[in-house]
Amino acid sequence: MSLFSRSFLLIALLILASAAATFQLYRVYEREPRARELAQQTVSIVNLTRSALVNADPILRRNLLIELNESEGIRLAPVTAGDVLQPLPEDPLFDLVVARVKKSLGPQTRFAYARDKVEGFWVSFPIDVDEYWVMLPRERFEVQFGLESLGAGLGLLALALIGAWPIASTLSRPLAAIAAAAREVGRGQAPAPLAESGPREVRTVPVAVNKMAGDLASMERERALVLAGISHDLRTPLSRLRLALEMSGADPATAEAMSADVEEIDAVIGQFLDFARGEDEPLVEGDLDALVAEVVEGYRRRDKDIVLRAGAPRPSRFAPQALRRAVANLIDNALRYAPEGGVVDVKLHQVEGHAVVDVLDNGPGIPQAAMGRVFDRFFRVPGAAAGGSGLGLAIARTAAERHGLRIELRNRTDGPGLMARVHLP
Repeated sequence: MSLFSRSFLLIALLILASAAATFQLYRVYEREPRARELAQQTVSIVNLTRSALVNADPILRRNLLIELNESEGIRLAPVTAGDVLQPLPEDPLFDLVVARVKKSLGPQTRFAYARDKVEGFWVSFPIDVDEYWVMLPRERFEVQFGLESLGAGLGLLALALIGAWPIASTLSRPLAAIAAAAREVGRGQAPAPLAESGPREVRTVPVAVNKMAGDLASMERERALVLAGISHDLRTPLSRLRLALEMSGADPATAEAMSADVEEIDAVIGQFLDFARGEDEPLVEGDLDALVAEVVEGYRRRDKDIVLRAGAPRPSRFAPQALRRAVANLIDNALRYAPEGGVVDVKLHQVEGHAVVDVLDNGPGIPQAAMGRVFDRFFRVPGAAAGGSGLGLAIARTAAERHGLRIELRNRTDGPGLMARVHLP
């Protein structure tokens, strides 16, 4: 569940709980005055009924009792030995009413919640040696919840939800923007500045994130500038070395070894330039087979033993230069660790509807303990062959992630070697 949902529900529940607690407190503090009023009404009706029976003219007594029944819902009945009574329910309101009525009418007063299955608030009173029941409508003692109460409850619920929405949004919106900015920073991109507004506690976080993003961008620019400058400055003496080597007249074996060293240094410098570049590139609809075949053909012209197995996947969207750089660095890595005379396989096919490029070698593979660090900059697998700068896989992953690609490394299960897979979006 998101922070917004949790905050929204929590605030709404707190508002509803506060309203429920307020209603309960109202019921508690309203009970005493209500019990006093009901007890007073009960005592008045009992006294009025007794007076009507004792003092009224016998001819008018019946009419008086009929009028009380019709206008007030009051019924009168004599107490008999066969009365089937239902006791009052356990309720604080009834307890208070009973105590006050007994205080006024006497402790011998009896009460019932139903008599002979006739529901009501029955109270006994004596007249000489006889005893009678007078019944008051039960509705007077019950709290009525009608459409008005339902409407008030729904209105309170709506008010709680409306009030919780802006509060939850105020908490979650800055955090969502910070999370999005952090994801962009993790992909090596410069996020747009966050809005530095809101309460002080909330405002300090985007201010710190903006400063961090600015510092990272500045460090990245300085790093790229330093790497590009060093690489550019190194290539000038390398060119002179090549020229001097060609004019030195050294024996062919020595010249070839020195030329290979110069080429390796030049390749490392190229990796530094690629790593320093890291520019964004738009995605285009292209022919994946043709692009990978072009990369492989460049290696074949240098007498590298690479087998291409094109799977003619459906047209894909990709950043051509980024994909070319990623595949080339994976092939360089495979060639470096493949044994003498080993073959590097490049295979194009589909996995779960997505185009993938596999680069497979038959080298020693990567120990599981080092598998999690092979993409780190300047990391080299312990015991690996000399050569390289430790930037090949870092460049491949940076170029891939920046343009929606994903690189996966695993040791081969069909024999020795490593499989590097590039997933296209």
